[in-house]
Amino acid sequence: MLLTARGPAIYAFIVIVAVALVAAFVILTPETENNEIAELRRAAEQGDAKAQFKLGYMYYNDKDVTQDFSKALEWFHRAAQQDLADAQYTLGYMYYNGEGVIQDFAKALELYRRAAEQGLAPAQYNLGHMYYNGKGVAQDYTEAFEWFHRAAQQDLANAQFNLGAMYDSGRGVAQNFSKALEWYHRAADQGDVDAQFNLSVMYYNGKGVPQDFSKAAEWYRRAAEQGDARAQHNLGSMYYNGEGVPLNCPEALKWYLRAAEQDFAPAQYNLGVMYGKGKGVTQDFAETIDWYRQSAEQGFAPAQHNLGSMYYYGEGVTRDYAQAIVWYRRAAEQDFVNAQVALGLMYTNGEGVPRDYAQAVEWYRRAAEQGNAQAQHNLGVKYYKGEGVTQDYSEAIEWYRLAAEQGPAQAQFALGLAYAQGKGVPQDYSKAIEWYRFASGQGNADAQYNLGLMYTDGLGVPPDYIAAHTFFDLAAAKGHKDAGETRDRLAEKMTADQIAEAQRRARAWKPKTWEELKEQLEWSK
Repeated sequence: MLLTARGPAIYAFIVIVAVALVAAFVILTPETENNEIAELRRAAEQGDAKAQFKLGYMYYNDKDVTQDFSKALEWFHRAAQQDLADAQYTLGYMYYNGEGVIQDFAKALELYRRAAEQGLAPAQYNLGHMYYNGKGVAQDYTEAFEWFHRAAQQDLANAQFNLGAMYDSGRGVAQNFSKALEWYHRAADQGDVDAQFNLSVMYYNGKGVPQDFSKAAEWYRRAAEQGDARAQHNLGSMYYNGEGVPLNCPEALKWYLRAAEQDFAPAQYNLGVMYGKGKGVTQDFAETIDWYRQSAEQGFAPAQHNLGSMYYYGEGVTRDYAQAIVWYRRAAEQDFVNAQVALGLMYTNGEGVPRDYAQAVEWYRRAAEQGNAQAQHNLGVKYYKGEGVTQDYSEAIEWYRLAAEQGPAQAQFALGLAYAQGKGVPQDYSKAIEWYRFASGQGNADAQYNLGLMYTDGLGVPPDYIAAHTFFDLAAAKGHKDAGETRDRLAEKMTADQIAEAQRRARAWKPKTWEELKEQLEWSK
């Protein structure tokens, strides 16, 4: 399965703004250093708040004096006491991070608030951050939203992004995708990479805006060119699928590589897929294994599953059921359904592990409860046969039905057989015919053969040798071991014209997809 741009979730995280000191001052040269610093110090000691702040800044950032957080703290304190917003904000940052002072969220909150109430946007943002995360104050999304909004109105991109994220998620404000889009746009236009990424996701999925793959690709590209691995991956996926851009596997490979070089696990996985399929690159199972392994070792479940499959089938590596089990298990424990089904099959067949039907049932159940049709069918088989569980035809039927209604022909055949035999349900030939027809329509040879028997004997339908001969013919063409012989015996009771008609119908028959067939199921309900 190749990941597409749908996969990544909205990254609505909240981050604290780094110190952004807005006061400027002259960089001192060696010739003027002593006089300039001395003059600044005199002004600071005489109570000039801006001089106090500048001197604190110099000590904080190792600018022309030896870095000294204690002295920086002292001068910031003096300036903050005079209500200089920049000093209050920076002092709050030092208390928040425990720089030169014991970490104190409550003190940081107080100082941020004093600066925020004077309209300093970074302080408003960081105050919102503290309310959002419950640092130094009870968590309050509504209050966080209010402070983010004040900062966002001053064009602080981080605040605009967080407003977009809150409208997107409905935290602290009624969910509103159009508003989310508006604030993401404002931040993205300023180059905020997270906003550019989330804006792409909204255009891709049509959230708050008509779906527009071209716009999605445009914003992914802007974020990708800033080095964002998520955007590089998703832009690669759009080139792979030809969504919003021309289908271009070499271009997809280029963007996947950029993301993979940043250890972005989904991109490493998709590179494995491309090398495995020879898309945009010469097929190379060794490369596939390498990329799957890099992704799998980061815990990416699809890669763990595919690496397990490479070991199971011996593609690019020596076949090794034990290693297949190791990687399937890692993916299965993350509830990756395909891996859970694979483990169930290996425990059923005793491949790489002793045969253990109870373990097979456990893994099938975990996948079945997530809605996986194959697992539901296989769990039904276990109940039907009493393997790893107490035999229970009724329970088997429940799982068969869940699977059959999703389309797998094997489950539809099993359900039809249960109705024909009256196991777990009252015997009902009409119901058996119905489910056999669905399975037969998808080309299931067992269902075609059983339909032939029912039309021969008139079970659930009037006897019809032509229909029976047709179904036997179809099943025989699929390799059913008894169908050819049964058809030939039936032909002895038929006229030449009847046989010719049956053969004509078999030649004209074409399999259908479940999407085409299931309309009949919905109608019958």
